[in-house]
Amino acid sequence: MKWITNIFALLIWALAFTSPTIGETLQQDTTAETNVTVITIQGTIGPATTNYITRGLENAIANESEALIIELDTPGGLLNSTQDIVKEMLASEMPIAVYVSPTGGNAGSAGTFITLAGHVAAMAPTTTIGAASPISMGGGQQDTVMQKKIFNFSESFIENIAKERDRNAEWAKSAVRDGEAITETEALELNVIDFIPTDLNELLVQMDGLEFEGRVLNTAQANIERIEESFAEKFFSFIMRPEIMLILTMVAIYGIVGEVTNPGAIVPGMAGVISLILLLYGSAAMPINVAGFILIGLAIVLFVLEAFTPTFGILMTGGAVSFFLGALMLFQDFPQEMQLDWYWLVPATILMVIFFGWIATSGIKAQFSGHRTGLESLIGKKAKVIDDVDETSGRVSISGEYWNAVTEGEEIKSNEWCEIVRFEGLTVTVKPYTSKKEIDDGVD
Repeated sequence: MKWITNIFALLIWALAFTSPTIGETLQQDTTAETNVTVITIQGTIGPATTNYITRGLENAIANESEALIIELDTPGGLLNSTQDIVKEMLASEMPIAVYVSPTGGNAGSAGTFITLAGHVAAMAPTTTIGAASPISMGGGQQDTVMQKKIFNFSESFIENIAKERDRNAEWAKSAVRDGEAITETEALELNVIDFIPTDLNELLVQMDGLEFEGRVLNTAQANIERIEESFAEKFFSFIMRPEIMLILTMVAIYGIVGEVTNPGAIVPGMAGVISLILLLYGSAAMPINVAGFILIGLAIVLFVLEAFTPTFGILMTGGAVSFFLGALMLFQDFPQEMQLDWYWLVPATILMVIFFGWIATSGIKAQFSGHRTGLESLIGKKAKVIDDVDETSGRVSISGEYWNAVTEGEEIKSNEWCEIVRFEGLTVTVKPYTSKKEIDDGVD
């Protein structure tokens, strides 16, 4: 029995050194790594911003992040894009924190709506929020009734957002109605925001322990996973800049007018149409997938025209630009797993240019060009009349060969020229030649 006792003691000793204690297990559970997803929005709010936030939210959910944090610094943007962003934020089960930063940053106009829509709203020191009154594109005067409708809608919209997040709805309405703007200290006092952290790490500490729909945030020691803007999002955000949209407007107007007044110039019209499509997308007047389809359709038209127009590659170049931009737009509207980066689109564009520039162009030209071999290639050509030709008999010389010939009506005298109409067996039907071209162009 003693040896059994020794074996049992040995097993106890081995388990003691190879298994964690209960206290260690609990400690491992409480120190399990967590993470937060962070995206940074700077500049005008537009369709590209909507796509960026959607992608950030999808990544946060896929990575099981504690929260999505939006670092925001914007003077405002499009109301349509703001509505799309706010709807997605209000419907999100993933906690979203909006942090107006860096120091000196601003959540103006559309940024006010987005900040209020966050589960957590925070502002860095010396930042501002407000001035959310809607204005028309270009700042022009609006019809009084239409302006009132837009203001009433914007007031109701921001009031609902504030009430949903339990924030100061009266101040929110004043930000739209009166264009009121406040500092971060005033925003905290008026229950517009929740915290004033000096940096992102301090925000994570302040958010730690907050509960949203039964979920307690564990962010104090969370790892920060940043998601940068994609090439497409950076590009489309770039064309949303006011000065770029002004340039696009001018190119669209002058290009199209230049093509109409000087048909065949090609470059102005091509540049004008592409600029117009980008302008319509940038102003949210055209959905991104529609703009993408139109640009790809324009590219195909330009590729086909290249086969019939001696432009020495100008139309092909315009088609390549149009195809690249169209594909970039089209795939941005797809689910994230189906989106393509620019380093896939560049080779695809090159292959498209090679295909249309060589294979397709040769095929299209062949389809519309005349016959090059056989008797069919002689139809429409000239022939010399050897013996008088009438409706019943006659002879002509075609490429040094004598053929029996008949006419469809008018008689043709010998030594005159005739035009070949068709071949029927060993007889050719001809008609009088009426062209004023040089005789040397004919067939002896």
